[in-house]
Amino acid sequence: MKKKLLLLALGFLSTSLFAYSDLDMDGVADSVDQCPNTPLTDLVDIQGCPIKSLVSANHFDVIVGAGYSDSNYASLNQTNTYSSSLQIDYYYKNFSLQASTSYYKTDGQNYSDNGMNDSFVGAAYKFKFNKSLSLRVGAGALLPTYNTSLNNNNTDYTASANLSYAISKINIFGGYAYTMINDDDIAGTVAYQDTNAFTGGLGYYFTNKLYISGAYNTADSIYSGIEKIRTVSAYGYYSFNKHWFTTFSYAYGLSDSASDNAASVKVGYYF
Repeated sequence: MKKKLLLLALGFLSTSLFAYSDLDMDGVADSVDQCPNTPLTDLVDIQGCPIKSLVSANHFDVIVGAGYSDSNYASLNQTNTYSSSLQIDYYYKNFSLQASTSYYKTDGQNYSDNGMNDSFVGAAYKFKFNKSLSLRVGAGALLPTYNTSLNNNNTDYTASANLSYAISKINIFGGYAYTMINDDDIAGTVAYQDTNAFTGGLGYYFTNKLYISGAYNTADSIYSGIEKIRTVSAYGYYSFNKHWFTTFSYAYGLSDSASDNAASVKVGYYF
């Protein structure tokens, strides 16, 4: 008799255990869970629906890169420039901070130079009007870490606005940037000017990891009397996992004031 009671108890316990299911492991049984598949990082209410994310709103990334460009202006010899770059970003919700710098080495016929390019520090905020439309506005300073004999040794300031609209997997974007050039003119040699830059293009999300875009870009030269810098460019982004990602870009010069070819590859870590 005791053996039968024990078997009945074990059978009841097994039935009870197998009847309970909580596939998203939020502590609320699937039979009453009104929000299935809740992420493990979300705190839920008694209905199983998120009330708070336990993931920090603060994020960083560190990006290192290598670049190459070549030029062959009608009045200059062929030159090749190689560069390495470092960029650090901080994100808090829709707000971000950025700092970047790079080192270059230029080789040409009877000419060679190397050193730091100007460094950048800035901030940006993204306004999300709806699921498809967003506007990112930013401002920053170009620090004079690039040293030449042309008096470009003052801090310049820049402001930008970039609009993005997504239709399914297609992304339409455009942007404008204004830079206040504060460098000192050299009489009879060089005169500086503030610059305006415009870009517009189309992108496509092939997967949730791969994004590729193409754009047309035009910008004023910082030197007065030089034609606008016009290029067409391609850009790609690929995410290996939730931490590691890479970007690649290529630009083809349409004007004599632009580099004939420019390319870069960058690798970043997001945490």
